[in-house]
Amino acid sequence: MKITVIGGSGATGSAVVAEAARRGHSVTSVTRSGSPAAGAAADVVADLADTAAVVKLVNASDATVIAVSPDRSGGSARPVVDAFAALIAARPTGRLVVVGGAGSLLDAEGRRLVDDPAFPEDYRGEALAFAEVLELFRAAGDAVAWTLVSPAPAYPVDKSSGAYVSGADSPAGPALSTADFALALVDEAERDAHRGARFTVASA
Repeated sequence: MKITVIGGSGATGSAVVAEAARRGHSVTSVTRSGSPAAGAAADVVADLADTAAVVKLVNASDATVIAVSPDRSGGSARPVVDAFAALIAARPTGRLVVVGGAGSLLDAEGRRLVDDPAFPEDYRGEALAFAEVLELFRAAGDAVAWTLVSPAPAYPVDKSSGAYVSGADSPAGPALSTADFALALVDEAERDAHRGARFTVASA
């Protein structure tokens, strides 16, 4: 398969590049800086906000994993929401596997984790942004071939089990390592098992 990873130099993205390459896939890593990613067959410079460039990459791939975070230096998370909105509006024909946040997962009472007053304030903006991104994809329906994958609430943790468990809209477990998340993301890229839906994973 030809798999593109947007955000291939980040913690999650680089783990996905390495796992996909280990399985023998041809991987294109896309970053804003052009930093090389171990295992990538090609390193491309592009920004998620460059919709035309992203659509071209997505349409040339069997699956594209998007592992991009909002600004974490105190800036607004709005640009990443706007970038996803523009990508959805462009209606790419390739498959998208999007790394989302845990904040939109539901607790035992059906409340979003991000709406709990105890939710860490430092991550609330990012969590709300990805909750909005999820709703944008849900509103798009089958006009876009998408899957959004939420990690467990404690992500990332160092200890990897080498396996994962999955759920739908409530946490499948308390914690997830980057290596185990990469397993799930590459599995989804290969299998297209959750098209048009969000699912969540945790380390087994």
